[in-house]
Amino acid sequence: MYTVAVVRDFIARHYLVGGDWGAENQEHSHHYRVEVRLSGRELDEHGYLVDIVEIESSLDGLVARYRDAMLNDLPEFAGLNPSLEHFSRLLCQALARKLRAPNLERIAVRLWEHESAWAEYETLLNAADRG
Repeated sequence: MYTVAVVRDFIARHYLVGGDWGAENQEHSHHYRVEVRLSGRELDEHGYLVDIVEIESSLDGLVARYRDAMLNDLPEFAGLNPSLEHFSRLLCQALARKLRAPNLERIAVRLWEHESAWAEYETLLNAADRG
């Protein structure tokens, strides 16, 4: 299995809802680090799993959307606690919609909110989703 990864970082704000988490219930920011890992068994005719320029462009577009944003105010977080777990899933699903390569089988997004805490969401792409 081949894997290609790209990492970016950004700062965004949020506050947690639905429970008593002390200071986390107040608006605050995190310096997020996002790692996107793409996997598949076969390379294309150029020796790529996915063109890294395409990965970077798609990820940069997502990071630009969230950079300096208040996550709670964004429509994709409506009705959701803006937890690390939900955020990693939303990023992964957005990338799965953007990145198209016939040999891409798996996308995983690992999102850190600081150096010792992260959440990851992974999705498998079936043949209908590829290409």
